[in-house]
Amino acid sequence: MSNQPLVEVENLNVDFPLGRSLLGKPPMLRAVNDVSLKIMPQTFFGLVGESGSGKTTLGRAMLRAAPITSGTISFNHGNTKYDVGAMSKMELKEYRKKAQLIFQDPYAALNPRMTVRDIIAEPLEVMELVQTREEADQKVREIASKCRLNLEHLRRFPHAFSGGQRQRISIARTLVCSPNFVVADESVAALDVSIQADILNLLKSLQNNLGLTFLFISHDLSVVAHICDTVAVMYLGTIVESAPTRSLFTQPKHPYTKALLSAIPTLNPEDRGKAQKLEGEIPSPVNPPSGCRFHTRCPVAEDRCRKEVPQWRESSPGHSVACHLVG
Repeated sequence: MSNQPLVEVENLNVDFPLGRSLLGKPPMLRAVNDVSLKIMPQTFFGLVGESGSGKTTLGRAMLRAAPITSGTISFNHGNTKYDVGAMSKMELKEYRKKAQLIFQDPYAALNPRMTVRDIIAEPLEVMELVQTREEADQKVREIASKCRLNLEHLRRFPHAFSGGQRQRISIARTLVCSPNFVVADESVAALDVSIQADILNLLKSLQNNLGLTFLFISHDLSVVAHICDTVAVMYLGTIVESAPTRSLFTQPKHPYTKALLSAIPTLNPEDRGKAQKLEGEIPSPVNPPSGCRFHTRCPVAEDRCRKEVPQWRESSPGHSVACHLVG
């Protein structure tokens, strides 16, 4: 495994205009605010947070599927370092072969009028990775086998499959072009618990066999604890804490992380009722709070938290946090 990050994000900002303005520039919504992170090769990097925190936007920006307002996203392939935000159309076409996405909803992600064989083969044909139908069929059969799909499945249409089978089809379509980096956006959220475990084990097996690197976006912390090597916690467009999975779950530093971990369901009767309730709703990213963005809901906020933006610093080896109260 290389010591160089596969994907490196530095001071990334992603803005979206709010409607149109007849007088000058329209107001902007900052969905991702000054985010920096590094994803090492052949690892699962978890990204967690409440709905609306900017997780999906960050993942899409890494694939150049969302606008990059400022900052840089670097993709290291071999001895070459690519600036994702500055890629030309031809370079972006090549990048699509190396970076792919697994969608959240397996029901909406598949074309109901195409057979499974055609669905999986479509990226090969669009990216011109095969010359003949026989070559495409061979690659489709190979990736279908790795994703635990039978050959007879390839002749059927998506409506004939369960949710777990459809997600395996989506995974096969994602991996058929042999990418290095995969963004899994809530890829098991729409599945039953037993099916979730099957898909997670499949992803882990594929990672080991194919040398894949995953950005695993989820709001289910129990799933993240099971599969991820490193976890970053996102709140209102910013990363508030990042650490190896074991360190984050056993020694959380940020009050927001502590609140999220306390809310994980448990079967132990003694632990019930210990969840830290966060008061109020998550603020609007259109008009975020001053200082620390979490201070409006933080149970231990001080006057300094309302005025000063906390600096990102390493509190212990590999464990970084943005909080005035962590010294």
